[in-house]
Order: sequence, then structure tokens, then C-alpha cells
Amino acid sequence: MYQTVSEATLKALQGIDGPSICNAIEGFNFRPKNRGFMLPEIRSIFQDFPPAVGYAVTGVISANQVEGHTVGREDWWDLIASVPEPRFIVLHDIDNPPLGAYWGEVQGNIHKALGAVGVVTDGTVRDLDEVHDLGFQFFAKEVSVSHAYVHLVDINVPVTIGGLTVNTGDLLHGDKHGVSHIPFELADRIPDMVQTIADYEKKTISVCQSPNFSMEQLKEIAKITRPY
Repeated sequence: MYQTVSEATLKALQGIDGPSICNAIEGFNFRPKNRGFMLPEIRSIFQDFPPAVGYAVTGVISANQVEGHTVGREDWWDLIASVPEPRFIVLHDIDNPPLGAYWGEVQGNIHKALGAVGVVTDGTVRDLDEVHDLGFQFFAKEVSVSHAYVHLVDINVPVTIGGLTVNTGDLLHGDKHGVSHIPFELADRIPDMVQTIADYEKKTISVCQSPNFSMEQLKEIAKITRPY
């Protein structure tokens, strides 16, 4: 049985941008500030898409070799179906450098039909126009023209992508800034912390944007103790 959050919490998290998610988690001092998010090498391919939130479904792929252990499609689909919706597919590419794209128009359609909001991979993606029109999120390291010999090597195992280790069932957030992990312990408290931080930061921003800005005002506002 996988852990989940309420529909209200999911909806709230979907309306928050990535930097605000990370700021809120940092505000709780839950983990080191240099942990819990993917490195910039994993980028949002579609910068105009809104934030996506989902439960991870993990696997491993390779495109460089004809032979090798191959996981059946039905087993993969059954694993996806066992994880609560919305789902975030997370595939680690063991090829270095990544070669062929598992992700394109066909896989995008299949996985969207299976309740996935998008994919995170340190491999490659293609068919960008078609997948963009589908509304399926791509977070990837590279774009590639071919799928080569791409196949599933393993599923439902911990994978490390962009420096972040992800397990099936983890709660992920992704937007145009990148991908981060949301601890279940904090999920329902994040929206309020986001607002608390925004209110605090607004004071500094208002001073800086004022036509009567002065260094004295800036120094005075800097004395206010953070409420988190």
C-alpha cells in the first residue's frame, strides 16, 4: 500500500511553483538545503506547462545494446496501475551518454492513458510537438532523434536521476524550474508555509519597488526576523 495525500493537498501543490515548494520545505528545516531536488541537467522540455504533481513509478532503460534483460510491457503497465494517480514516471537511463529515446508520441499517449502526468528521465525524449500537444510533461537530460534499441531493463527499483534518489510511490513536483521531492510529512503544511514566506518576502520587494526607495528602508526591513 502506497502513501498518499488528500485531493485538496494535491490540488494546492499543483498550483505552487517549484522554487516556492523548495523554499517551503527549507523553511521546515526538514532536510539539508542541498538535498531533495534534481540537478539542473534534468530540465523541463516544455517551459510553458503548469506544475505537475504525481506519485513516482520507477524503472531502468537502455538503448545501446540489442541484448539484455527486458521487462515485459504488461508487467510495467501493471506496476503503473498499482500506484495511485496521478502518476509520475521516473526512468533511469544506464547508457552514458544516453543514446535512444524511450519517450515519444506513442509512449506519451500510452502513459497518459495509464494516468501519468509526465516522465522524468536522465535519458532522451523526442516527438516534441506531438507530445506537447498531448499535454504530457517531459523532464529529461537530452533530446534525441532515434529510439535505437531502447528497452526496459528493470522496474520498481530505487533510481538516482539528477542526484535525487527516487522510489516508487514517492511524491514528486515538477515545473519549468525542475523536479523536487515532497516529503509526505510536510505535504499538507507546504501551502501555508508558502504563503508565510511570500508575505515575508513581499515586504522587501515592496521596499525595493517603491519610487521612494532608500538604503535606510532596505536596511530597516532586513532587520525583521524571518517567521520560519
